Amino acid sequence: MSVFNINDKKKHTEKLAFLDSTGPSALQRYETLKYRQFDKLTDKQLGFFWRPEEVDVMRDAKDFKELTDFEQHIFTSNLKRQILLDSVQGRSPNLAFLPLCSLPELETWIQTWAFNETIHSRSYTHIIRNVYSDPGRVFDELTGIEEIVNCAQDISKYYDDLIEASLWYQTLGAGTHTVNGKEIVVDIYDLKRKLWLCLNSVNALEGIRFYVSFACSWAFAELKKMEGNAKTIKLIARDENIHLGSTQTLIKLLPQDDADYAKLKEETLAECEAMFLKAAQQEKEWAEYLFKDGSMIGLNKQLLCDYVDWLTCKRMTAVGLHCGIKTGSNPLPWTAKWIAGADVQVAPQETEISSYVIGGTKQDVDSSTFKGFSL
Repeated sequence: MSVFNINDKKKHTEKLAFLDSTGPSALQRYETLKYRQFDKLTDKQLGFFWRPEEVDVMRDAKDFKELTDFEQHIFTSNLKRQILLDSVQGRSPNLAFLPLCSLPELETWIQTWAFNETIHSRSYTHIIRNVYSDPGRVFDELTGIEEIVNCAQDISKYYDDLIEASLWYQTLGAGTHTVNGKEIVVDIYDLKRKLWLCLNSVNALEGIRFYVSFACSWAFAELKKMEGNAKTIKLIARDENIHLGSTQTLIKLLPQDDADYAKLKEETLAECEAMFLKAAQQEKEWAEYLFKDGSMIGLNKQLLCDYVDWLTCKRMTAVGLHCGIKTGSNPLPWTAKWIAGADVQVAPQETEISSYVIGGTKQDVDSSTFKGFSL
């Protein structure tokens, strides 16, 4: 494989989205596109660009000290979970999907998506620096929570399977090979299977796995507590809605783009349904972990579990999967105003924030900096 496919003679609008037999498009060209949806997603995401420092979280430090021990447990635990999940998601789309991509508009979207996930990770650090006297402790305790680790391992499994198969394909090509005395079979259809399963896993991640944490953050803000954190989570949720839309689009498009995915959709139907339901179960277990010692005003374990069920059915139906859970209307209707942020302008000059960077610290200050300055 080369970064410049000099032998590429196939028209770029006729290529498969992934794993085209002629390789990726030689040129990054955007005047004519096979799937303009991804170019629009890139434009939308770039238009929503924001920096964590644009959100003022200074008051959150005072609010945090006034929270009960139980409320501090909810807030800190959610931050830890979000950090670990976005640590996985920040690096994985580029590693897993990009090497197999054949279309320039899809390549650009995947890179934009992955970069945006790193902003989310940076935002958690921004919050932690401002709220906790010992930020390192929050990170150090992360991997000691079983409910967080189990969730991250489930997500990583599908990424790891795809990345390993992709590396063998890039290194050896299709066929049966012997490496250090071990037989390695590189099968294109099996590689597509791993890609399809990974895509569904990511769709469940973007659409289900963050929302108990999101709801808790917004519940605090409804009580006029930790409002800086809630505004940050609103921006993150808006981004995640775009990412969710992209994976839903791919799940719908690939069976039309490549007949192999139409077969794989049927073959993996039960596995994909089980994958979503397991994600929902883990999200409910997370709600139980958070509220094991009680409830907070406007929120409790049962409400969150009902919310997860409602959300899961909505996400599964969107990609043609059968949910099997009986649900009614949204049990947390007040969250809608926090999620419906697609029309929010976040350029610094359009926000309520007067400073472009808040909470930043200038490091190159010494005794001579204010020499000759007087009041």
